[in-house]
Amino acid sequence: MSQVVVTFYKFVRLEDCINLKQPLLAYCQQQEIKGTILLATEGINGTIAGKRNNIEAVLAWLRQDARLADLEHKESLAKAPPFKRMKVKIKREIVTIGKPDVNPTQQVGTYVKPSDWNDIISDTETMVIDTRNNYEVNIGTFKGAINPQTESFRQFTEYAERNLDPQKQKKVAMFCTGGIRCEKASSYLLSQGFQEVYHLKGGILKYIEEIPAEESLWQGECFVFDERVTVKHGLAQGSYNLCYACGHPISPTDLASPYYEENVSCPHCYSALTPEKEARQREKKRQRQQQKKNI
Repeated sequence: MSQVVVTFYKFVRLEDCINLKQPLLAYCQQQEIKGTILLATEGINGTIAGKRNNIEAVLAWLRQDARLADLEHKESLAKAPPFKRMKVKIKREIVTIGKPDVNPTQQVGTYVKPSDWNDIISDTETMVIDTRNNYEVNIGTFKGAINPQTESFRQFTEYAERNLDPQKQKKVAMFCTGGIRCEKASSYLLSQGFQEVYHLKGGILKYIEEIPAEESLWQGECFVFDERVTVKHGLAQGSYNLCYACGHPISPTDLASPYYEENVSCPHCYSALTPEKEARQREKKRQRQQQKKNI
């Protein structure tokens, strides 16, 4: 049976987030929901999966809190459960940029609906920036977008300081998977003197859900942080797998590489494969195979 996968976030003051953790975890477990929800004083960020009625029950439970009454979510389907367990974590930030003064509840860029996004990024005066990590960009991105070559979102501010100038880049448009990273990125740029800052409302996921493939400027697939690995237009599951040795997304081409061995290595980690690590990975592979036989 397919699973409903929902993602959601909201920047809102949750001073009592520590007290919310256990009741929320208990209710999700009661509803047989799995996934991860992050709580911080700045808000909530989560991706969870389960049966539709149970998902709706958890969303209703969250929205009973007046601060989360207007919590928006995006949903898609997965053929199999994309998560193994349910986790609720307390964090300093629900998405880490490492700048405590950045506050999307005080200032944030102009939201652009998916239906208007093509016009924004087709404007030659607009600098279009993909705020995701390098490996995500390599899987898919918008035509003409700049890759900041970051390994983590925390590095975005360093990239901006080195490469962006409010006197030179008059219009900046940014996008990310679901929209949350752009909330902080746009807030940060505004604090640095940029005037026209746009970001894709609902992120890539909303765009490839709503915009027909024949009208789309999206190229490739979109990495997601669950066992589906990637999705494509219409939010259908993509063609990528995950290397269990290093956690890197692997394409059909990677699977055909002589450096790929299931559960042991892939082209992205083979060069760092020491004899000791290879032995550990082969033992883990043996254990997984044995577990499958015992099922």
